[in-house]
Parts: sequence; structure tokens; C-alpha cells
Amino acid sequence: MPGKTTVACSHEQYETLINLIFLGNGKNIQPNPRIATALEIQANTGLRIGDILSLRLSCIIHDGDAYRFNMREEKTGKKRNFIVPKAIYEFLKEFADKNGIGPDDVIFPLSERAVQKHLKKVCDYLGDGYEHISTHSFRKYFGTEIYYANNCDIELVRRLYQHSSAAITARYLGITDEKIDAALNNHVRLVSVG
Repeated sequence: MPGKTTVACSHEQYETLINLIFLGNGKNIQPNPRIATALEIQANTGLRIGDILSLRLSCIIHDGDAYRFNMREEKTGKKRNFIVPKAIYEFLKEFADKNGIGPDDVIFPLSERAVQKHLKKVCDYLGDGYEHISTHSFRKYFGTEIYYANNCDIELVRRLYQHSSAAITARYLGITDEKIDAALNNHVRLVSVG
């Protein structure tokens, strides 16, 4: 979305978008479970949409009691071998089985443009509050949720995103100078003796 700053989805926006894309609205929004599932996987793994759209079940390996990614990120070329929660693997496996997708087949044979176009149509339909949502909003949603669920551990999120610096991660999370100033001003707890 040229000229616009992409923001993270809120939890409510995430659920609204996934449900509407999955089910459609019976009018001008056609149901698209494949796009909904791809965005759900993005929101739960933090992968870029390009990596989601080239994902195959064979990119996930069984490692003892866990599953792990065994892939290289398209944009950075960095190896991604983080754990894949069992629930995510089973969700993908069930989706693949239900849609006749083999282990070496691309799970989501879609173009980024097709996903973005459908998402934009849904966001336009939803209106206010959805103007700055793009596929990248689901990656940002992942980071924001991890950040707040883990005591605002920016280093954890940086490592999950595989960013080279915490400053890049802070921008992703929308941690601006204004938010830092407000946090400092709101934190004042003076206890005077005397």
C-alpha cells in the first residue's frame, strides 16, 4: 500500500478479518478460506507473506517431541528453524489433507497480489480503522502479541523476526518517540521523605 504506514492488526481486527475472509458476507465479499488460512498462519508464525505463500509441509520437520521450520526466508536468505507449535502444524496438516495438498506441494498457491487485493477489498468494506491494514499487518500482529505477552521483551521479538537490531523491531511494534515520552511521563512515582 504505497504512501501508507502499515499497522499491526488489533486482536479484534484480526478475528474480524479472518472470519469475514473465510466466510464472505453473501454479497460483495466472496469467501476465501485459503487466503484466510494463509493470513492466520502468518499471524501465528510471524513469517512474511512471501514465505507463507511458498510454504510446504515438507518445510516443517519433526524434531523429537516438536516440529521446526526448515526453510530460508525469501527476503533475507536467513535460515528459519524456529519451533512450529504442534497446534499450528496440525492445523496446516488438516488443511492440506482436506484440500489434497501433498507434503511437497505449495500449501497456498496464491500470489501476494491476489492476497493483498482480496484483503484490501475486505478492509475497504469494513471502513474506518482498517485503512492501514495490509498483509504485513498480520506479521506485525504476531510481534505485538508476543511482545506484550512476554513482559515487553523486545530482544525476544527481535530474535523471532530475525532483525539485525532492536531499533528495527521497535519500529515494527510502533514504539515511537512519542510513546516513549508518554511512558516516561506516566511512570513518575515520587516518594518524598521529609
